Amino acid sequence: MGSRFKSEGVHEVPVSFSRGAGISFLWQISRMTNAADFAGMTADEQVESLRACVAEVLEQYALVAPVAESINHEYNSTFKVSAGSGETFALRINVNSQRSIENLNAEIFLVQSIRSVATPKPVANRLGKFVTLGWHEATGRNLNAVLYTWLEGEEPGDEPNVEQLFALGAAMAKLHAETLGLELPLSAELSDYTEFFWGSEDLLTGDTSELSSEEKALVAAAIVRVDEVVAELQETGVRRPIHADLHPWNVMWHEGELSVFDFDDAGIGLPVQDLATSLYYLDTPEQDQALLAGYKSVSALPEYTEQQMKLLLLQRRILLLNYLYETSNPEHREMIPAYQEETLRRIRNNLTA
Repeated sequence: MGSRFKSEGVHEVPVSFSRGAGISFLWQISRMTNAADFAGMTADEQVESLRACVAEVLEQYALVAPVAESINHEYNSTFKVSAGSGETFALRINVNSQRSIENLNAEIFLVQSIRSVATPKPVANRLGKFVTLGWHEATGRNLNAVLYTWLEGEEPGDEPNVEQLFALGAAMAKLHAETLGLELPLSAELSDYTEFFWGSEDLLTGDTSELSSEEKALVAAAIVRVDEVVAELQETGVRRPIHADLHPWNVMWHEGELSVFDFDDAGIGLPVQDLATSLYYLDTPEQDQALLAGYKSVSALPEYTEQQMKLLLLQRRILLLNYLYETSNPEHREMIPAYQEETLRRIRNNLTA
């Protein structure tokens, strides 16, 4: 999953590092040893370990003297790339994401197909490809990278206003209308979001789970109930490509206009699943109503009951707990004890309601 837990850190210093064809980097750490245990590094060390990978990726693009600055390091790692030509781009390195090349091809095709909502567009490398590989020594593997055009503005983040949420709801409805019936090319594939974990490995109820037997049984019971709800919703809903991570951290607000980015979690699902994901991140009834009003300004809301929505919101919570066990981000892994306790409390409350 994409951007779920946001932090304010930007990794930069007033010194640059040059490599290869005039590629410069702004980093917080001047040097570090090659570490094999990526998961054991601090967040700053993880960003530093990506230096050579980013350089290798950027060398494969026709950019003039690009400068890379780390602007977000969570599930994936994102860099602002400033070229000598004056152009600016966003480079996403898939660090934790297990998305296949077919998944990435589908994401790129989806973004290129969208006309009703402003989105960044993928940039081809020198070979005309939109997915570029870079070797990452710390994890011992090639990482997938995609370069996107830059979006001006600011993320509403944790404090979206009513106007922004109305625009977000309207954008969601437009996307749902536009992707209905969209056929992916043979080289592209999106995960099936009728499956509970949305293509991720189940780290909560299987043999590798760190939960107790009682806790695993509780999560398993919630999964059964959510699966029943999704089956019910499919009787009236029509599956299509959905963003699946459409919240105020994945949109940009600029001069009264909203644009949408981070389609890394896109999959085949129901519009109500997209809606539930967005509602999960809101804090007040006023915010909920602004989002729903925006959606209704474009299209009728998908059909769902209050109890069905509660269970979809619970599913999101469980998916995020699963992510915390999956990620190598040290700041996020520190959240596990408190986040797990609250998740289990919510499961108990929902199953006994």
